[in-house]
Amino acid sequence: MQHKIPFNRLCLTGPELSYVSDAIRGGHTSGGGPFTQRAERILEQRTRCAAALLTTSCTAALEMAAILCDLQPGDEVILPSYTFVSTANAVVLRGAKPVFVDIRADTANLDERLIEAAITPHTKAIIPVHYGGVSCDMDAIMEIARRHSLAVIEDAAQGFAATYKGRPLGTIGDCGCYSFHETKNISCGEGGALLVNNRSLLPRAHVLRDKGTNRRQFLDGQVDRYTWVDIGSSYVLSDLLAAFLVGQLEHADAVTARRRQLCGLYQKRLQPLITAGRISLPLIPPDCGPNHHIFLILMGSLAERTALISHLNRNSILAVFHYVPLHSSPFGVSLGGAARPLPVTDDVSSRALRLPLFAELTPAEVGQICDSIATFFGVDPGKR
Repeated sequence: MQHKIPFNRLCLTGPELSYVSDAIRGGHTSGGGPFTQRAERILEQRTRCAAALLTTSCTAALEMAAILCDLQPGDEVILPSYTFVSTANAVVLRGAKPVFVDIRADTANLDERLIEAAITPHTKAIIPVHYGGVSCDMDAIMEIARRHSLAVIEDAAQGFAATYKGRPLGTIGDCGCYSFHETKNISCGEGGALLVNNRSLLPRAHVLRDKGTNRRQFLDGQVDRYTWVDIGSSYVLSDLLAAFLVGQLEHADAVTARRRQLCGLYQKRLQPLITAGRISLPLIPPDCGPNHHIFLILMGSLAERTALISHLNRNSILAVFHYVPLHSSPFGVSLGGAARPLPVTDDVSSRALRLPLFAELTPAEVGQICDSIATFFGVDPGKR
């Protein structure tokens, strides 16, 4: 079904197609070319991480991080159930066990107050997921990790250009993982990045990304040949996609500002429904600098959310719910995920609804969406 107002649309900032053409003319379209290096420099300068490595996806970055943190069969990793499957897959592929912990009702992020109770002698790492580009309480999480000697992998798939106490998300743990999928604020269609913050992990990170070879050392003149030295895979992003990404990264602040404006307009137009208690919004804590990745509303019940999605569809507006919690998914259940009750996760996931949000969304379209929601609740849009 074609929607007059889609849920998401890729925003072209200007130079993307020109840069892709330059990459083709330059003759280096595989990974590791000049645009890959350029994008990585932008990320490193922006985040001040030890190194940024472009990857084929955030999924690939998470899998690399799991290897770098030496996850082994029998290890346990604490993470939220309210996340995309890639977070848990990175753990399971190493033979380790995901231990799902509930989320906070106010932010929908991993509840740092519940982490310590889930730690066992087998716990190896924590993976906080910065939901919607709003940071978890990283001070508390890092302190817990320090006390128990645990690695921290930040799943910042939705967190590029967002901050915690002024620090870019993805730069606080041992590793951070970004997504540049087409649904993200900054995109190259499919892509990601691994931020390495613990410098001791960097040499192996290059080996993993180059299919388990010491190619990077060879190119740097440190060895006279390159060969297979470790496990790895083809995690490096094509320079064609890196070229597109550079065009996006160069205009990231303008895109963020535009999304901030649209979210502010949504909140203003929906405030009467919020005040009346018909809908609510997640909390953005004062320590968090959001990137306005999503605009999410919480409905009163699953049935009400389902009805509103249908109502918006009939008005040619595509709104979507988010994750089916991993602990209640078929594979999650097979891993024992349902053994620990996660009441907040179950509740939030059943009531959360994401409204259309992309940089080219117009104020008039935001008004149309909000008017349609008001009508659903029996409110005359003209009398709000």
